[in-house]
Amino acid sequence: MQVQVYGIPNCGSVKKARSFLESHGVEYVFVDFKKTPPSRDKIVYWIQKTSLQVLLNTKGTTYKKLGLKEQNLNDEQKIQAMLQNPTLIKRPVIESGDVVIVGYDENVLQVLL
Repeated sequence: MQVQVYGIPNCGSVKKARSFLESHGVEYVFVDFKKTPPSRDKIVYWIQKTSLQVLLNTKGTTYKKLGLKEQNLNDEQKIQAMLQNPTLIKRPVIESGDVVIVGYDENVLQVLL
């Protein structure tokens, strides 16, 4: 089964997830958000598989720099913000078949083994 890891190469959580997968012999394709930003359809798919609250990184510097908390955005505006600023997406996002995992958690990543 094809595993895809979406994120930014220098992100600590992405590095940990990639290292975990490699150490367990899981082959994957890495997609760099900065070089290949996710489409609206991809973001909506991830939200359907998880939730907007899980996918939107409200603890990151981009969220704080843009002052999004104070703007009281609706869901569509949050999706638009993630399209314009992929670093607003919590990383990594890992896809394998119908499974979508957001963030780094070794216990959750066990499902890929």
